[in-house]
Amino acid sequence: MNLSKEITDIEVIGQVGKCADELGLEAYVVGGFVRDLLLKRKNKSAKDIDFVCVGSGIALAKKVAESFGEHVPLSVFKNFGTAMIKLEDWELEFVGARKESYRHDSRKPIVEDGTLQEDQERRDFTINAMAISINSTSYGELIDPFDGVRDLKRKLIRTPLDADTTFSDDPLRMLRAVRFASQLDFDIDPATFDGLIRNAERLKIISGERIIDELNKIILSETPSYGFKLLFVSKLLHQFFPEMVDLQGVDSVGDKSHKDNFYHTLQVLDNVSTTTDDLWLRWAAIMHDIAKPATKRFNKKVGWTFHGHEDKGARMTPKIFRKLKLPMDERMKYVQKLVRLHLRPIALVNDKVTDSAIRRLLYEAGDDVDDLMKLCRADVTSKNPNRVKRFLANFDKVEKKIQEVEEKDHVRNFQPPVSGEEIMEIFGLSPSKAVGELKEEIKEAILEGQIENNKKQAIELMYQLAKSKGITKKEN
Repeated sequence: MNLSKEITDIEVIGQVGKCADELGLEAYVVGGFVRDLLLKRKNKSAKDIDFVCVGSGIALAKKVAESFGEHVPLSVFKNFGTAMIKLEDWELEFVGARKESYRHDSRKPIVEDGTLQEDQERRDFTINAMAISINSTSYGELIDPFDGVRDLKRKLIRTPLDADTTFSDDPLRMLRAVRFASQLDFDIDPATFDGLIRNAERLKIISGERIIDELNKIILSETPSYGFKLLFVSKLLHQFFPEMVDLQGVDSVGDKSHKDNFYHTLQVLDNVSTTTDDLWLRWAAIMHDIAKPATKRFNKKVGWTFHGHEDKGARMTPKIFRKLKLPMDERMKYVQKLVRLHLRPIALVNDKVTDSAIRRLLYEAGDDVDDLMKLCRADVTSKNPNRVKRFLANFDKVEKKIQEVEEKDHVRNFQPPVSGEEIMEIFGLSPSKAVGELKEEIKEAILEGQIENNKKQAIELMYQLAKSKGITKKEN
């Protein structure tokens, strides 16, 4: 197969090929660029092209950088024998063909110069082991020793060598297998999947940072539940996220059972993924019921209960994020907030619900109230279409009430109209419990609708409250 027509319009490839000819090096485009070219799949991020040459990849990169006749950012990594050029929206990576061998307790390879074939053999999957020649004598020729084109047509993830060798050498490839299957909607070859199962425990030598990078890509795929099911069945998920594994299973006492919270969580994740590409809202879907195993109780009258799982889940969130090497900043707090509040909206569907309850939800959710409602809608996973329709109609009512109350009272993210500093200044107080109590009681009065959310009424109430506590205005 010759792909010269497909790459002719990509000027940087021709430029690299010309430089390789001048240096007398065999040079090839390899990896994901070739795969996506054959799939006619556009890369949403930067345009990355990996080049392999038989010889020094660094020498080729330097030649290419010089050939543009202007300063081009060139990064050289001598320890790895690689170099990178950033050119407008292109990222060009260069490496010499190599062969690798591994020690059992490390994923850092012993690297030696090699042939193109040896370089292709060390790659993770057949669909990533194809190369396109860019030398003038064979420009566009596809080198596909492991039938990667056939596997693309079959929509199959398969290792070029024995799966045990591929995965034992670099266990991160097991997560990459699941990630590509999830992103591309491909199957994993049975022999390759058996290799995942046999080598799952090898994942323990991989850093948490690299694991979470692959997991987040799975979460951002179109149907992330597919990737999680592969992770679960292969027992890869058990190696780094046992809290999610613990959701799986159904307990029964007599005729009373609960739903399988693992597969429910995956359905919620898929549901929310149809409405947003936001990684952290998807993480909120993953985490929303994470504390159900810890709060599960059986009651003879009502069956299985999970009382307080939303609060317990919120408390578990920082620990899980820290362990998984996820960010501990506002993104974690956002997920934690949605986990804590995810049951609140459904409790507000009663026609008699007070405005104060809506105000409290708006105050606690703030700008994230819309995302909270997306999560709540996604949490409706009943197989009974009438029940689903009824629940979603209830959420319509809640959203209408939220809109009405917000337009009237403006309490989303509100700060009490009187600050602690103002209270201390007016009454000549130092930071104390009394100051906090005054501020809190003003806030509660606004949320309960006893006064409007404005400074005049807040000041009037402040004086009344202060008088009842024996606090008098500071003398000037």
